[in-house]
Amino acid sequence: MSRYVALLPAAGAGSRMASNVPKQYLPLLGEPLLLHTVRAMLAVAELDKVVLVLSAEDSWFEPAWVVDMPRLTVLRCGGASRAETVRNGLQALAGELAADDWVLVHDAARPCIAPADVARLIAALRDDSVGGLLAVPVADTLKRADAACRVAGTVPRDGLWRAQTPQMFRHGVLCRALAEGACEAITDEASAIEAAGMSPRLVVGDERNIKVTYPQDLALAALYLQARTTR
Repeated sequence: MSRYVALLPAAGAGSRMASNVPKQYLPLLGEPLLLHTVRAMLAVAELDKVVLVLSAEDSWFEPAWVVDMPRLTVLRCGGASRAETVRNGLQALAGELAADDWVLVHDAARPCIAPADVARLIAALRDDSVGGLLAVPVADTLKRADAACRVAGTVPRDGLWRAQTPQMFRHGVLCRALAEGACEAITDEASAIEAAGMSPRLVVGDERNIKVTYPQDLALAALYLQARTTR
């Protein structure tokens, strides 16, 4: 029977947050942002373990935060890019995962992920020949800009989706796809799978599963998390 392991890349600096603190450690409702993400993933019963991948030079992480989380493994093998961090994490797990085991890669900077959505992704893909990802159809009108920031055209949104995470693929397949793909062209795991000639499945996600990228995103994430706890 295949195992399900979540891998959380958390080695980035978050330069667009305009902060000296890496964004995964910025305070969110009184705790480091990444702890909200870790707890949400640990709440998914289908996951055998959750793996947090940090930079080897990370001086922000406090082991005391996770002493009561036996299903969590912390690795210090993050790379210079997201793709490299994921690749290093997969290689570190190679000795304990079979090629057919599933890996769910989830951004540490997406703290509002709902455990039920992760469970639904697993249910939708457990028998899929490729794997897939959470995503939401594009609802806004899209404009293409020219060099002067004037509208050069309107882009049809039919069939367009915004990719989210987790992105769920077999360990062996994802390792090969990331090893063969050009790092500069790999923006997420699905793009590596696409470059290898496969078509990941899109599973409808939730608009609230935002990636904290800019300072204003922290306030929105706090609102979403507070709303969840008051239901």
